[in-house]
Amino acid sequence: MNRKRKGNIKVLSLAIVAIFILSSCASLSTLEVPKASLGTLEVPNYDIDKIINELPKGEVWRDHLKNDLLPFWTMDDALGDPVGNFPTYRSNEGKLVDPDNLPPEYKAALADPDLAGLIKLERNYVRAQARQTFAYGIAYHITGDEHYLELAKKGVDYLRKNAIDRAGGGAYTYYNKNKGEWGPEVQERTSQDMAYALSGIGFYYYLTHDPDVLDDILYIKKHIFNTYYDSELDLLRWVMDKSPDGDTPDQKEIVAQLDQVYGYMLWLTPSLPEDIQKEWRKNLEDLASIMIKQFFSVEYHFFWGQITDVRHRHLGADHTDFGHSIKTLWLIYQIGKYTNNIALVNFARENAKELIDKAYLKDTGSWARGFDKNGKLDCDKEWWGLAELDQTTATLGLNDPSLVRYLVNTYKYWMDYMVDHKDHEIWHMVSAKDNKPVLKFPKVHSWKNSLHSFEHALICYMTTQQLKSEKGKDEPITLYYAFKNPDDYTNYIHPYFFFGKKGEIKKSSFSELTGYSRYEVKFSDLR
Repeated sequence: MNRKRKGNIKVLSLAIVAIFILSSCASLSTLEVPKASLGTLEVPNYDIDKIINELPKGEVWRDHLKNDLLPFWTMDDALGDPVGNFPTYRSNEGKLVDPDNLPPEYKAALADPDLAGLIKLERNYVRAQARQTFAYGIAYHITGDEHYLELAKKGVDYLRKNAIDRAGGGAYTYYNKNKGEWGPEVQERTSQDMAYALSGIGFYYYLTHDPDVLDDILYIKKHIFNTYYDSELDLLRWVMDKSPDGDTPDQKEIVAQLDQVYGYMLWLTPSLPEDIQKEWRKNLEDLASIMIKQFFSVEYHFFWGQITDVRHRHLGADHTDFGHSIKTLWLIYQIGKYTNNIALVNFARENAKELIDKAYLKDTGSWARGFDKNGKLDCDKEWWGLAELDQTTATLGLNDPSLVRYLVNTYKYWMDYMVDHKDHEIWHMVSAKDNKPVLKFPKVHSWKNSLHSFEHALICYMTTQQLKSEKGKDEPITLYYAFKNPDDYTNYIHPYFFFGKKGEIKKSSFSELTGYSRYEVKFSDLR
């Protein structure tokens, strides 16, 4: 069927599953979608020009990064002692947490048995430090400001010097400030934590192609796959021995597979030397296959978070939610495109579109969180799940711009309600009842740092620029890198885990950062 973008685009709806009733949430103005009748079928009639015109400009996301996110991560209390030893715990105002005078959000979290595990003030987590390093890299990538690259390098230097276990293998999970030691034992570390330990170092390599950094990336990655892959189970295990935090070797977790892809592999692989790329591409296809074959629910069309036993395969179980499922589909879609595996592309695209439709709440122009154990829609807003739904919808929207109709509203919801407009950054949870933050969740803790909010800004900026360009406007995607000798790396420059045409490249000098030059690269034809 030929599809032409002239005015309205008619998309035939083949099957819409509507077995769940959306619970009502506070009303917002939303973009209404008219429908035209075609015989006995109801055919949506989308005005693509109108939809894309109503999408905020790409520069809005650069401003969001600069004005809403970065002030929280550039204050002195965010930078650590020494700079690069980034603290895991800070108050909602951004101050370091005093254990003897806890902020109210920390008191509330510790009083809630379901949240207390997020708060272990004696620990500084490697995953949090790596995510913050990643965020400074994103900030440089979008703005070209060398200060953010310097902060990313400080984080990389600290992690490489302290957090890599060069005797036991891989990386540590945390530093125990009370005991003055790194932990836990090598067999007690989760494969997910190993993945996120690479996110900051990996992104710095993506920006700079520093060969010394690559050696450490390959060291940790080799440890992960040699240690955790179980050929009999055909998956990456969670832990090898029971951990002090209650993790057990029998656990079969989707995030053990998924976050190898998300935390470093997908966007890093195209930057690697070609001989290494070949192995990593095979790993990516294998991980996609594992997640589909073992974790995908044919009945519900999304993924189980855990398949340790049948008791974990139910709605409302840990990690069985819209966020993890849409992220899995998003990454499988990208793996399929990257490896020319059309079966993966088709599987992910069709299931993602169905999930997007299930998750969208028309009354509030926002995303739902998932289903509870009774099959009732959970309308509350958890920051990272909303980010993943936006990012997946925007990615699919590059090929099917009718999907942008969701983003016109969900972007507005994010800006209006998820942003802390007083003290910056993004709330962990916003209640669907009143669109106000749930203050028993600290804004920063052992699992909430800057990664998701900064990646969200990057993906929204890139995809919006492309969508606006497709309307006939010249809206190039401008990203910044830092190289010593670009002749060695030209073929490995790419826009995150997308591909696009490289246009004008400008070289300039840094004022203080030595050994590297700034490279401004304009991309078009994002795909």
